[in-house]
Amino acid sequence: MNKYLVTVRVGGQLVKTAVFADSTIHAKLLCQYKYGMNSIAVSPVRVDEAEDDSTLLDSTIKPKPPATPAQARINSLKQGVERSREQLHAERERQRQQREAERRRKQQQQRF
Repeated sequence: MNKYLVTVRVGGQLVKTAVFADSTIHAKLLCQYKYGMNSIAVSPVRVDEAEDDSTLLDSTIKPKPPATPAQARINSLKQGVERSREQLHAERERQRQQREAERRRKQQQQRF
C-alpha cells in the first residue's frame, strides 16, 4: 500500500487528507466513494514514506467568508452578462452558418 495526499471538497470547503491505496486510481475511487463523485479538487499525489509529510496535512486552507447580499447580487449580474454574451455569440454564429448554407444551396440550384 502507498500513501496518497488528496484534496477533497467537503461541505464547500477544501480539505487535505491522506489515503492508503494500491494506485492513484484506487485512491481516487476510495475518495469518490467516501466523499462523493465530484468531491475531488486535486487528484491524488503519492507521498514517499521516507518524507516527513505531516506538514502537508497541517497547513490550513482559509475559507472565504460568504458573500454579502450586495456582493452576491453583483456576482449574479456579472454571470448573467457572461451568459448573455455567450448566447449572443452563439446566435450570431448560428445565423452566419444559416446564411452560408442558404448561399451554397442557391449556388447548387444555379448549376443545375
